[in-house]
Amino acid sequence: MSNKGRVIAVCISERKGTQKTEVPSVRLVPEWGIEGDAHAGKWHRQVSLLALEKIEDFRAKGAEVDYGAFGENIIVEGFDLRELPVGTQFRIGDALLELTQIGKECHTHCAIYHQVGDCIMPREGVFTVVLEGGEVKAGDTIEMIEADPERAFTAAWITLSDKGAAGEREDKSGPLIGEMLKEAGYNVVENVLIPDEPEMLKAQLIRLADQRQVNVIITTGGTGFAPRDRTPEATEEVCDRMTPGIAEALRAYSITKTPRGMLSRGAAGIRNRTLIINLPGSPKAVSECMEYLLTALDHGLEMLLERKHDCARH
Repeated sequence: MSNKGRVIAVCISERKGTQKTEVPSVRLVPEWGIEGDAHAGKWHRQVSLLALEKIEDFRAKGAEVDYGAFGENIIVEGFDLRELPVGTQFRIGDALLELTQIGKECHTHCAIYHQVGDCIMPREGVFTVVLEGGEVKAGDTIEMIEADPERAFTAAWITLSDKGAAGEREDKSGPLIGEMLKEAGYNVVENVLIPDEPEMLKAQLIRLADQRQVNVIITTGGTGFAPRDRTPEATEEVCDRMTPGIAEALRAYSITKTPRGMLSRGAAGIRNRTLIINLPGSPKAVSECMEYLLTALDHGLEMLLERKHDCARH
């Protein structure tokens, strides 16, 4: 694949969930997005990109769609965007974008779906953040910059708590995981607080692993004996391979702190290139487990991502 492509069109909209309108040029604002676009803001989906080739494939089926019909901001030619890893960057003149998500979940169908019965954005679109600002217009050259293979590991945490999700209890365990990961040099890209619902957990794990390509997801809560404690089962359902040594080691370490450590049913496993680890729900247990886990986590992720190959040295 060439590392050079071309901007075909740029589009904006004033409201989310609507088709975007083609405009002569747009101004990208660092850490915000496109000036005047509804999707701009302090989040990870500031600017969306869609390949011209995918739009043409859609048109070949008989659908008449204008640029911006799928809610895309920038239409580009020359890249199979969906095949690029998160962390890939795009230079367009002075502007610099970084890929943060592949595809998206579609909770409520957009305008184009209601018109023609399909939308390619959830399957083929990608999302970026703006690192450096500048003006972008049709005809500009776009340069793809490969993701830095040595960049900081990315992480996310998920808290499972009925009372926490209902606002009846402050979540202290999730933020503690985030703080300890950041102190260890991880780039914490997202956090989630949901009730003890296995289907909701599976959806979040799949989204974070497949679309955001997070390197490690750590959950807290739902690992005990209560009837609604289903975190391990949900984790096992979405994983391709299990890593029982992590769960066994965390339990063994917890038992040195309290005999109740044997009651944790936490699991750990791998989905694609994402490691998923269940921790108990209490802040004390989270602190102890995280301190122990971080002694080996880097090396595990290095092997998973093939950053190092000489395991004998360790």
